Amino acid sequence: MGFRHRMTQPIRHGGVMFDPASLISHLGGIARGVQLQQFGVTRHRLAAAVSSGEIQRLRPGTFASFDANAADLAAVRHGGALTCSAALRRHGVWVLSAEGPPHVWVGRRGRVHQHPGCACVSHFFRGIPPLSLAEVEHALLHLHRCEGAESFFASFESAWRLGLLSRPARNRIRAALPASDRWLVDFARHDADSGLESLLRLRLHLLGIAVECQVTIPTVGRVDFVVGGRLIIEADGKENHDGPSMRHKDLTRDAAASALGYETLHFDYAQVIYDWPTVQQAILGALTRLRDHA
Repeated sequence: MGFRHRMTQPIRHGGVMFDPASLISHLGGIARGVQLQQFGVTRHRLAAAVSSGEIQRLRPGTFASFDANAADLAAVRHGGALTCSAALRRHGVWVLSAEGPPHVWVGRRGRVHQHPGCACVSHFFRGIPPLSLAEVEHALLHLHRCEGAESFFASFESAWRLGLLSRPARNRIRAALPASDRWLVDFARHDADSGLESLLRLRLHLLGIAVECQVTIPTVGRVDFVVGGRLIIEADGKENHDGPSMRHKDLTRDAAASALGYETLHFDYAQVIYDWPTVQQAILGALTRLRDHA
């Protein structure tokens, strides 16, 4: 009992008390042994903490607290770092794809470790993965290769708006993209309110339709898009425009816009993501009507 009691006492380092579980949680939930040793946690202490169930050993030399993120744990057990949409979602970036199995960046010559319940998707992209979570810059490039241009563009604009992409980072991403897709970075804006708006603007651009973004109209307020000077398009995300009060506000805005000669179209998340042909036909039809009655 005396030995076990000593092993559960915190470590003093530089006048500050540390215990392995709290320290690992403070470091993000996952840490390498060499990093923990810099705080005075010895190998002997780590082994005792694993034995007593205070922390868990993921791989030789890599440890985690029991409050660590599950996807991060799976990625480290698999042999790499969480990347693509799962990593971007962890960074707070808007992503198009639904949550799925962890995508793990294991490096060009990485070794994959099968683990209990493994459903990981391995990415053998060049570079050296970090411990558990890919940075936004790398995750965006991996997303482009994994899910394509649309997903990349929406997440790129979201990350830029959140202040997660410096100018040098944006330039590096552009240089790393295939030459045919570098225009996506040039076309991107830093003020897109949602990934849904990013997708809608990109798709209209590919149809040859120029839009004005975030336009303020007297008596109406700010609207998402204006096309052809007379058509307002609003992209209503999952979290917006729910409830009677927001519905009333939308109707009031639409009435004010109509009094000024505008036609307004609203599209929600499900329409833009799952029923784009109907959205496209509605926009093209409205533009035809407005042109014929000009």
